[in-house]
Amino acid sequence: MSKPAPKSPARPKFTRKSALTIVCAAAGLLSATAAQSQQLNPASPEVALSGALSAACRQDPAAFANFLTSDNAAAYRALPAPQRTAFMKRFVLLEDPGRPLLSTSATGHTVVRCESPGISTEMRFGETRSRENLAFIPMEIPIPGEASRSITFGLVREGGSWKVLSVGLILLDIPAMEKQWGQADMEAREDEAIADLRKLATALETYRRAYGKLPDTLEPLGPAPKGEISPEAAGLIGADLSAGSKDGYAIRYRIVAAGGNLAEEDANQAAKFELAATPIEYAKTGRRSFFLDSGGALRGADKQGAVATSADPRITSP
Repeated sequence: MSKPAPKSPARPKFTRKSALTIVCAAAGLLSATAAQSQQLNPASPEVALSGALSAACRQDPAAFANFLTSDNAAAYRALPAPQRTAFMKRFVLLEDPGRPLLSTSATGHTVVRCESPGISTEMRFGETRSRENLAFIPMEIPIPGEASRSITFGLVREGGSWKVLSVGLILLDIPAMEKQWGQADMEAREDEAIADLRKLATALETYRRAYGKLPDTLEPLGPAPKGEISPEAAGLIGADLSAGSKDGYAIRYRIVAAGGNLAEEDANQAAKFELAATPIEYAKTGRRSFFLDSGGALRGADKQGAVATSADPRITSP
């Protein structure tokens, strides 16, 4: 059975929204595997699958690619390094690199275990079913506090070696997964851009309360030397936001002066502000542009990379 490591029983958390994350998470529930043997041309499906899961456990992308079909291996190697690592994390449902361990059950089947800081996972192979160039390996995955789960991996013989082909009934299609992950990444960055605008709005009002007026730029909101908070360095936000760029979005800030003949102090208190977040690389770092005013109204749309304004549709956001 899978047992939490003594120091921290916390289970890892994942935030990706991709539909195929469910598929990979299912593979991950087959949690980590260990097989210290790393044959580049595994003679059996069991050795191949053990090798793939072992490489994923260690987060070794070069070794992991050896156990994918040629098309998937090429697509996998072309992924950016963070996506290659993210794929392996999904595959074994572990955040940190682990130590793979291999053993044999009383029935003579492979048992693999991945031990990482704070959590260990285990996977028990069942009887392999082979049919010409295809093989299917059922697995039982004990889940602490829950009923054990079962899933089957499909493998195919390619060039004399066995390669991972499917998880359950779902074929691995890394190019398609990459597109969905890219979309999920953009959605996550869009959510982060909204959160950043709200964080900035709070920081601006905090600055106004502390110093009697809004800052001329975002820079004075940024980090301050220890014990030296001042109007020039208020220590309210991080350096990236105060520089006007974060997580693939450019941030714009504008003060809207109060109308009428008001005294300076009253004018400073009555002044409003507008914030806008625009993707730095449209369709790569994000699609939607966002606008937030000092009244808290959030607006935005797919502006093809243009800056959002108060004329754009209202967005209801948590």
